[in-house]
Amino acid sequence: MPTDFSSLTPLEGGWSGETFLAEAAGERSVVRIYARPGARGAAAHEVDAALLRLVRGLVSVPEVLEVRRADEAAGLPALLVTSFLEGERGDLLLPRLDRSGRERLGAHLGRLAADLGGMPMLGSGPFVDARLTIGTFATDGEDGLPSLIDRLAPSLGWWTPEELDGLRAVALDAQALLDTVPRHCLVHSDLNPKNLLVDPESLEVTGVLDWEFAHAGHPFTDLGNLLRFERDPAYADAVLAAYVDRRGGRADEALELARSADLWALVDLASRRSQNPVAERADRLLRAIARGRDVHALP
Repeated sequence: MPTDFSSLTPLEGGWSGETFLAEAAGERSVVRIYARPGARGAAAHEVDAALLRLVRGLVSVPEVLEVRRADEAAGLPALLVTSFLEGERGDLLLPRLDRSGRERLGAHLGRLAADLGGMPMLGSGPFVDARLTIGTFATDGEDGLPSLIDRLAPSLGWWTPEELDGLRAVALDAQALLDTVPRHCLVHSDLNPKNLLVDPESLEVTGVLDWEFAHAGHPFTDLGNLLRFERDPAYADAVLAAYVDRRGGRADEALELARSADLWALVDLASRRSQNPVAERADRLLRAIARGRDVHALP
């Protein structure tokens, strides 16, 4: 039976303002309205649905209940309806946890990042349709991070020349390290506590949300996102220990790769620092990295 959309309640979190809670016949569901086309264009709702179906059973994601194409004649946008998942947002829960709780949650998130990093893809690029066909990035054919920085440098007009030189030096080393890992995997690309639902008692992840930036990419991208701002040793050490226990290697090597992979997102966010608080925070972090010429630097 179709979901009744007559009364929708906005859900907190995220920046799109297009996700709502719906209730019908005593059942709750989540409705994502695709009113504004993003990078995926008209296929966004189908790609999101396909991703949820792909990973369901491997990681905790909602069940796809309905996928509805846009009706331009009637002026109706595309919709994706999924099941409602219980849990508390990780970014609200994490600050309240004691050291033991941060370690337990960190271990769960490290295993989650490792599981995503183990889902292989044949190449890198954005997903462009319901079959999860891999397209091409605007940066394809460029020389990795150094080229990205050269292209976005005009958008970093508040940076000093010394900071830009420092960032370029860091980027050269980071790209050389990233190139030592030739495989590709499924990347959530926004894997951080804000986009995770967590059981406040067991601290297990009950939902991985907001797949709108997911793509095929570097295996250490999601780990870098998890550790970008959360630098508490109890949490970070547990994330890394669980990750390498699942995927192998050493924690210090994984951290170096994770910080290097996260530079891609930090550069992009910094170039848009006025758009939201996360981008502004990323800009402060990236400038510290550039000034210290160290991917582990803090503001």
